[in-house]
Amino acid sequence: MSEEEVSDWVGIEGLPEPEPSTMFATSNATFTIPDTTLHPITKSIAIFVLFIAASGFLNGLDYASPESGLVQPDEFVYQLSQTAPPNSAILDGKVYDHNGEPIEDAEIVLEWEEKPGWFNSSVTRTDANGSFSYEYIKPGLARIDITVERSNYTDTLVERLLLSPPALIEPYGFTRLDFIVPSAEMFADEPCPFEQETCTNRLIDRNLEQKENPRMDPSAAGIYIMIGYAFMGVAVIAVGFVIWSLRTGSVAILRMSTIFAFFGMGHYYAACILGLTAFLLTFAIPKRNKVLNTTPFDANTQTPL
Repeated sequence: MSEEEVSDWVGIEGLPEPEPSTMFATSNATFTIPDTTLHPITKSIAIFVLFIAASGFLNGLDYASPESGLVQPDEFVYQLSQTAPPNSAILDGKVYDHNGEPIEDAEIVLEWEEKPGWFNSSVTRTDANGSFSYEYIKPGLARIDITVERSNYTDTLVERLLLSPPALIEPYGFTRLDFIVPSAEMFADEPCPFEQETCTNRLIDRNLEQKENPRMDPSAAGIYIMIGYAFMGVAVIAVGFVIWSLRTGSVAILRMSTIFAFFGMGHYYAACILGLTAFLLTFAIPKRNKVLNTTPFDANTQTPL
């Protein structure tokens, strides 16, 4: 065939032109996404965390109620003093008479337990303002004897103290107290020591009545109450995270609530131990996925473009 014949060829006429189309094939594949609905185990753990948070809140309420709580502030401070460094307490005091006037040159004898079964003592006197101070003594329980000379009598007041340990990063614990020596008439009403009929050395001993609740720095009790409010606040935050996790179905948020509940520990660390248990249980929650298409997709169709 010559070149002229090839160029004049126009093909076969009358055949239908194919229409463009997109061909889908049938597939058994499924589409899945993470399932945000709560697993029954998640709901159980959430209820458990709510119980823990309630326990932490009650523990905090106990701290914030020093007069009626299960554990008194002095017991809390005493436990801290047992692990405090030695010679880390400082006592500052003032001595007044029953009229509120400072007593000068009153003898102060402080006795404290240096080691189990071994006691130490120190003697000082008040200045013109009725003030006295002790440094580098052991935190914990102590006894103080305040002796005042009056005419022909020597009157001694005995009280039981709790010396504060260092707080947080402070190197020393400070205890500041005021002492009021009763009037001469009150000393006269007290029986004489050793059942004597008359005596020149008179004594008012409050050591026994203060055995359960020794005198302590008021600011130490204030810190104790602040800790209680902190525990209650942490418990409320834990409840908020639990509610948030129930609404969103997020295990991560629920796990965060267990951490807050962990720090709501109380005197017996019940909330602390249970919070740790709940935290570990969150890792046992199985992951679930949601299937978007549950029936086979019939794609043996042609859709024109």
